[in-house]
Amino acid sequence: MHCVYVLYSFSGDRLYIGETESLISRFYSHNKLSNKGFTTRYRPWFVILVEFYQTKQEALKREKELKSGQGREWIRREILPKYLK
Repeated sequence: MHCVYVLYSFSGDRLYIGETESLISRFYSHNKLSNKGFTTRYRPWFVILVEFYQTKQEALKREKELKSGQGREWIRREILPKYLK
């Protein structure tokens, strides 16, 4: 099972959108294991959205949609307010 996930950094007001087969290990990598890259600068990250797909192709298509301007706008308008209360 593949999943698309959205992480949010409250400290940096940043979104991170990714795709993986192993959400828990990927999330741990973003918050603890990585020593370089985008996600290390804005720790800690919080999971704000997870969607599951049967195939990698479906997941990659959705990841691309969410990474678009409209996708990011939808996340900030519909998903993020639930966590900013």
